[in-house]
Amino acid sequence: MNKTKTQEKLTVVWNAIDWRKLEKRVFKLQKRIYQASERGDVRAVRKLQKTLMRSWSAKCLAVRRVTQDNTGKKTAGVDGIKSLAPTQRLELVNNLKLSRKASPVRRVNIPKPGTSQKRGLGIPTMTDRASQALVKQALEPEWEARFEPNSYGFRPGRSCHDAIEAIFTAINQKAKYVLDADIAKCFDKINHKALLNKLNTFPTIRRQIRAWLKAGVMDGSKLFPTSEGTPQGGVISPLLANIALHGIENRINQAFPTMVKKSRETWFHKKGETFRTPNVIRYADDFVVLHENIAVVQGCQQIIAEWLNGMGLELKPSKTRISHTLTEYEGNRGFDFLGFNIRQYPINIKRSGKSSTGKPLGFKTLIKPSQKAIKRHVEEIGNIIKAHKSKPQEALIGKLNPVIQGWANYNSTQVSKETFSTIDHIVYQQLLAWAKYTHCGTPHKEIIRKCWMAVGNNNWVFATRDEQGNLVRLRTHAKTPIVRHEKVKGEASPYDGNLVYWSTRRGKHPECPERVAELLKVQQGKCNRCGLQFREDDLLEIDHKLPTSQGGKDVLSNRQLLHRHCHDQKTAMDALRQKRQLAHEELARYLDDNPF
Repeated sequence: MNKTKTQEKLTVVWNAIDWRKLEKRVFKLQKRIYQASERGDVRAVRKLQKTLMRSWSAKCLAVRRVTQDNTGKKTAGVDGIKSLAPTQRLELVNNLKLSRKASPVRRVNIPKPGTSQKRGLGIPTMTDRASQALVKQALEPEWEARFEPNSYGFRPGRSCHDAIEAIFTAINQKAKYVLDADIAKCFDKINHKALLNKLNTFPTIRRQIRAWLKAGVMDGSKLFPTSEGTPQGGVISPLLANIALHGIENRINQAFPTMVKKSRETWFHKKGETFRTPNVIRYADDFVVLHENIAVVQGCQQIIAEWLNGMGLELKPSKTRISHTLTEYEGNRGFDFLGFNIRQYPINIKRSGKSSTGKPLGFKTLIKPSQKAIKRHVEEIGNIIKAHKSKPQEALIGKLNPVIQGWANYNSTQVSKETFSTIDHIVYQQLLAWAKYTHCGTPHKEIIRKCWMAVGNNNWVFATRDEQGNLVRLRTHAKTPIVRHEKVKGEASPYDGNLVYWSTRRGKHPECPERVAELLKVQQGKCNRCGLQFREDDLLEIDHKLPTSQGGKDVLSNRQLLHRHCHDQKTAMDALRQKRQLAHEELARYLDDNPF
């Protein structure tokens, strides 16, 4: 009985935590770490990091992140624990500290998109996840102030679209040679000693990170040692990989004068003509080097290969090639990067792009969805349709809409209208085959009448009515508007304190759902429950102010945007309120039936 009361008290304590105050405390420390790192004050950085690591507020936020917010919060490590009650969360907070020990990670194989190969994820235990989240809170602000401006992968506030816009800016006014490269098994081959030396942090964090790197991998019942690499799946793994790859751009800039000297004969096209340093744009382990001189690009490939050897890494030959954005070079023209095809097309003067002075360039830079990405997307839609041969039309539409909308949103910042229309035509053919199979023996016109209907000015909408009579229609790619993405400012960071800039960018991001963007604008980028400004790495969910189970409608006036943890609290309160209301109603009925 006493144990139950203690658990209830601890549950109340966890739910009563003033998260707003905790987040403000931690963010203030992180902002100071960022500013100290930016001005090169290492002593202040270490002192502030130690303060943050000891902070009860930071420990609470780390535990909440891995037990309530993260998508993989219910995936168990080798200890079998996949969810924690509020009492266990508080216990974890009180016991959370860094040591020289770490548990092995559990190997989980997931398929690589577009290939038959599988990628191995390493799932740490819940305790290690919380410790990694705590260490990440201290290390990330320091390195965000040091990372190169054209590094975009696995960083808060940066995305694939920023990398693509950086490439467009680099080649829009001039055709260039491209080194399109990929690092072979980047996460699996990073040299531990080189990474720890590069990290150059104080002993407590260094020992703990070394323990995580050397903890080993459990695959089934077998334990395999890890002498190199960082296991994908850990909270801190992306940050460590970025730290390992930090410095490629700086190394090329340092070597640029030497490359000019060595290739002087091929360097100058005209007397007195000079060139700028190469553009290096990296997204995680994929990167491109852009320059108008082939000798410089080839020199960059050699320098990068030598630099990677120091981290125990190497370029992947099958995915490393040199091409040209406008003309054919070694059988290649243009290149694919992050699901887009980037290329320049010769075109007449009237339609060509123009230089900054208004002079026609004779070509136009177009970025479109790549053929591999289109094929992968069409196959995914086809597989969903095949899997729903015996399912009702409403279920099929419910499965297809998120896939179509997500892919269309991702590609909605580039020249995709023609591609969208082509895919919509292919999807129509696939749906027609599904309809013929589902309504076997029915005349063609009758099939069309049953599965397609007129909605507004469109007579060919794949749609139906649900049990309540509401229209359920299939979204089309072509209806997604094309809106140019604005690249993030080179030196900007979520830790610089400009929260309005980052919340505004989040609402304008192409992959942000329409309903979320609408609510972000209405709520001015703040959570309706805790009142805090939404940050780049926050997980957001739409909530109904009056739950639909209690008669609420799915309209804008009844919707609000909350943090995932705020939504959990609000849902629990709604359930408790409904339970009390039902109890009162039951008591009222009893009193009516049994008057005194």
